[in-house]
Amino acid sequence: MSRLSNTIKNAKIGVLFHVIFILVQFFSRKIFLENLGDEFIGTTSTLQSFLGFLNLAELGIGSAIGFALYKPIFKKDYKEINLIIQFVGNLYKKIGIIVIIAGLILSFFFPLIFNESYINIGIIYYAFYTFLFSSILGYFFNYHIFLIQADQKDYVISKYYQSFAISKIVLQALSVYFFQNFIIWISLEWISSSLFSIIIRKKVKKMYPWLELNFLSLNKRIDFENRILLLAKIKQISIHKLGGFLNSGTDNILIFYFINAQSVAFFGNYQLIILNIGTLVEKLFAGSKASVGNLVAENNEKSIHQVLWEMMALRFFIGGFTVSCIILLINPFIELWLGKEYILNPIVVALFCSIFFIKQIVNPIEAFKQAYGLYDDTWAPITEGILNLIISILFAKKYGLIGILLGTNVSLFFIVAIWRPYYVYRDGFKKPIAGYILGFIKLMILASLAFLSSKFITDQFFNLKFHDFIDLMISTIKIILITGICYITCLYSGSSYYRAVLKRLKNQFFKK
Repeated sequence: MSRLSNTIKNAKIGVLFHVIFILVQFFSRKIFLENLGDEFIGTTSTLQSFLGFLNLAELGIGSAIGFALYKPIFKKDYKEINLIIQFVGNLYKKIGIIVIIAGLILSFFFPLIFNESYINIGIIYYAFYTFLFSSILGYFFNYHIFLIQADQKDYVISKYYQSFAISKIVLQALSVYFFQNFIIWISLEWISSSLFSIIIRKKVKKMYPWLELNFLSLNKRIDFENRILLLAKIKQISIHKLGGFLNSGTDNILIFYFINAQSVAFFGNYQLIILNIGTLVEKLFAGSKASVGNLVAENNEKSIHQVLWEMMALRFFIGGFTVSCIILLINPFIELWLGKEYILNPIVVALFCSIFFIKQIVNPIEAFKQAYGLYDDTWAPITEGILNLIISILFAKKYGLIGILLGTNVSLFFIVAIWRPYYVYRDGFKKPIAGYILGFIKLMILASLAFLSSKFITDQFFNLKFHDFIDLMISTIKIILITGICYITCLYSGSSYYRAVLKRLKNQFFKK
């Protein structure tokens, strides 16, 4: 099966399950907010952010393993693959113990952190320990999923993970609607995680019968060809992971500290929509990073250049098209879905969209950065994280959510949008950055023309005050069609790479 075939198969299954997941989340979110309250939802979101900080102990091993596995998978070197997976399993078990200890220490301070919360401290402890248990399962039992991902079979994980996630949310919604019970809602978290771990481990044994999944001694040393290189990459990626958390994982904690728990829930409603759209896009490109890794392993310079710019053109289309629709439709949707009191400032929406767009258009560069194993710019993520924190803290008290999102935008712009492409061109492609700058500016002009055209048309012909969901749905379909036509027209007429990627996708979808 070709790289593109694998990517499309991953995308089909990932998108199908995630669309169902999104629908279930939207219905359940309203039930949760109405029956559990804004503060409970905001508090559990904050607990999960704390857990994200603890999981920094993972040290970015997952990303490094993908880099290490691409070549042995390409060569079908099962011995090397086994050694790498055993090494990861051994390392992950040690990290799992560290996370447990760190989680227990952090929990001692909960009476101080949540001293103003009306939620019973016992409920908070039970929720945190449940999230902690669900998280550490991956360290002890699910480390082998990195092989599935690197082997371009991410659809296997998506199928099982999303099935359990959807079932869990449906059961949580039913239990909350009929019983308004915190304990049942929380308990379903660890039950779902446990069942997923059991099923996916059995599936891996069936898919890779030659793979050794023994529970290794914590002191066992495992040597393989690229062990020293892999350890170096893990150390570099750990710093990138820290920077990434400081840049995006601290938002809920900052909102909880500088504003209140209810604002975390309000912020979370918009996050739910925009992050789910982002995840849906990633499902469309499921397996593409592994495909890029395989491409780099072949070392065909012409193909690398062509694929990069086809991916760039496609991401500009998706990023611009999506942002245009979000700006027009998200506040009317929030008003109908949850109520007018949950609507946030349009500037907050614009900053959310800016973050989404930047992440979309730099994604191809990120994929090649990972494929080349370029992680020695350890100053960059730290600078990104510190810049974000400084700006967010300085402006949070005066501007609230706007100040916190401003910090994320500024740090993303300077480090991710400017530095990272330069770094990949210099150390990966070994080419001057000028060609990238010209290509980027061209795509940005085309996307801007498409945005302005679609905005002009919708401003002229649409009243964005909707009476009900049917009215919203009809207008949404019209806006999506108009916006899509504008973006397709501008990019198709101005970018040969966009025309090439459309042709490639059409041939793949309609081939016999």
